Amino acid sequence: MIVRPARVAAAMVLLAGVAPAQETAPDRPHAAVMPVALQPLAAHARVVATTLAYLGQPLTEDEQRRIDDAIAEVDERAAVDRLQEVLDPHALVVVDINPESRVKVTPGPARAELVEGGTRVFLVKVRNQAGVTAPLEVESPNSGSVSTPAWQGGSAEPPQTVTRQDVMERWADVSLYKTEVGVYSRPPMGGRLSGFPVEYQVLQVYSRDRGPRSALLRFNVGQGTQDIGFRNDVTILFDAAPAYPLKLRVQDENGRPAMASFLIRDRLRRVYPSQSKRLAPDFAFQPQVYRMDEDEVRLPAGAYTVTCDRGPEYDAQVQELVVKGPSALSCRPTRWIDPSKYGWYSGDHHIHAAGCAHYESPEQGVGPKDMLAQVQGEALNVGSVLTWGPCYYHQKQFFSGQDHPLSTDRTLLHYDLEVSGFPSSHAGHLVLLGLKEQDYPGATRIEQWPTWDLPVLRWARAQGAVTGFAHSGWGLGSTSAELPNYDVPGFDGIGANEYIVDVTHDGLVDFISAADTPAPWELNIWYHTLNVGFRTRISGETDFPCITQDRVGQGRSYAKVDGRLTYAGFVEAVRRGRTYVSDGKSHLMDFAVNGQEAGVGESEVRLAPGGALRVTVKAAALLDPLPNEAIRRLRPEQGPFWDVERARVGTTREVPVELVVNGRVAARKTILADGMVRPLEFEVPLRESSWLAVRIYPSAHTNPVFAIVDGRPIRASRRSAQWCLAAVNQCWTQKAPRIAPGEIEAARAAYDHAREVYRQRIAESAGN
Repeated sequence: MIVRPARVAAAMVLLAGVAPAQETAPDRPHAAVMPVALQPLAAHARVVATTLAYLGQPLTEDEQRRIDDAIAEVDERAAVDRLQEVLDPHALVVVDINPESRVKVTPGPARAELVEGGTRVFLVKVRNQAGVTAPLEVESPNSGSVSTPAWQGGSAEPPQTVTRQDVMERWADVSLYKTEVGVYSRPPMGGRLSGFPVEYQVLQVYSRDRGPRSALLRFNVGQGTQDIGFRNDVTILFDAAPAYPLKLRVQDENGRPAMASFLIRDRLRRVYPSQSKRLAPDFAFQPQVYRMDEDEVRLPAGAYTVTCDRGPEYDAQVQELVVKGPSALSCRPTRWIDPSKYGWYSGDHHIHAAGCAHYESPEQGVGPKDMLAQVQGEALNVGSVLTWGPCYYHQKQFFSGQDHPLSTDRTLLHYDLEVSGFPSSHAGHLVLLGLKEQDYPGATRIEQWPTWDLPVLRWARAQGAVTGFAHSGWGLGSTSAELPNYDVPGFDGIGANEYIVDVTHDGLVDFISAADTPAPWELNIWYHTLNVGFRTRISGETDFPCITQDRVGQGRSYAKVDGRLTYAGFVEAVRRGRTYVSDGKSHLMDFAVNGQEAGVGESEVRLAPGGALRVTVKAAALLDPLPNEAIRRLRPEQGPFWDVERARVGTTREVPVELVVNGRVAARKTILADGMVRPLEFEVPLRESSWLAVRIYPSAHTNPVFAIVDGRPIRASRRSAQWCLAAVNQCWTQKAPRIAPGEIEAARAAYDHAREVYRQRIAESAGN
């Protein structure tokens, strides 16, 4: 269910008994006496501003400031007027609904300016004297697909023949922006009206042509709501500015043709190409587009700021551009770091081509070429496109067990599987990498798959796949930011929940994922299981475009691969822990303990009692000289969850590099985050078998090296073992009710096994 902020706010005002202001300004077009309460209108104005920004046509900074000032106004009536004074100039039409629910439409003050081959966004001001909560509908005979209102129960029949005149008249596409049910991270606009006296809807108008064009716009809120005399329509004369081709010339740091992201804004900060109604390879939820060398975009005449980028390993290139006709732009961003020169290759093992924000048909999504553009544009070496429940039957056609043919020697695209939207999803989503077969034995529909995770992990492992949990922190939330902490979370989500059980079974879990959920939630369960002797690794992921729609590679694994980069080599590095997790803005390369590198052999170094350890790592980070306060103010549970800005020391340009022993910081050094790679060294005495890792928290984290003292296993913390046992019991309360009757006894036995393992480790662990 989508909660409409304006409706909720209006109810709160009525319950609180706040006396509403009245809209009485005689000099504002279309004003009428109508009670309007400030609080719900203020909440609605915020949603409108967010929606316009989401669609690439944000309000100006001055308009945003005026909204803030209006909301702070003591005089409620004046505040209501001032809020509307900000939004009204953007209204293309004003829809009045009289007390009898009749609709009439008049032109608004917004300039009816369009652009050839693009979409402009306007507001529709709705003055609702009847308190109608039906959907607002718009029709136009000039729209390419003329829809019939919902109250007529269907779509209009197209004419049997389409004449040249029909084609000429249907130059536009006109629609109201409406949030789709089940779509993540979109502002809640459109759909049904709130019933509030004044609100604004968002109108999208696409123009196929250039020059003056006339369009008839018809609005209604259901059958019989047209006003007498058919005044529910209005004719708007638009002027569509011509668009000209802009050829983009893109090179990487070596002068080779490359893919890059382009963020193009005009002087009003409007995004081009228009985000509204984009089609693949451009995604409506991203302000940037991805273009290869010699590709084009089309822009109307004007002045623009163009930001060209290739991901977090690059310094973005910002250029000013004036378009007067056909033109060209050259882009060659510079690298501040190239981990591949040290043998480290970047990958995002969790991206999707469908579902969540994708796209017009989430159950189908987009093709490999569109996903490759995203991966190449962010300079990732490996992109794992995971098919999952909502798109399983369509996207599985791209799975072959091999790299996709579009892969290059520098960019590998590979299709694998996320067990999400399957019967076992409640226990935690699984990431399965390097599969040879994608269909579970005996299952023809995903509904026939197991209802808990362990059978799926065993099936994947039997075919040599590398297995782990996705978006690990979900369901493992805690109010404590301490690491490790001893709060037992709810285990009521879709992250690494059943991991606490599965890790005790034959090493079936190779990794848990990090960098796309709050860092304390992800790392806490991992630290606890490392403390009791398990050797699960971590791997970086984004879960694009579900957890974030910004870009792929926001969370990354950097894998040390000997020789030529292959997908098999990459996932094997994930399995062995020859990787570090990063947001791409900080790096921890070649971490070693007494010369033993993480992920080499068993990642193990052996010591006599009382021995000392020498820890080495190559560290680098990049921060802007001035702090980004917007990120620094975020709580751990607010994204981006991993970002080097969160690691900044005060207002300096330094970040701490921390040596972690058994989950606690044992030593710390700071480095200047200027992009330079610096070798660091730590020395630490060790009395008991322990695991060690290095982190720049929360921006980068290595996998562990295991130091074995006097041949004894790692049992670093009795409290961790006790936490693990309590976690198994809590997990069972949440997962057992959703395990199928035919599988419940096997699941009960698996949980009992885990309990016994942790009881034994409690007995074996040190008294802390």
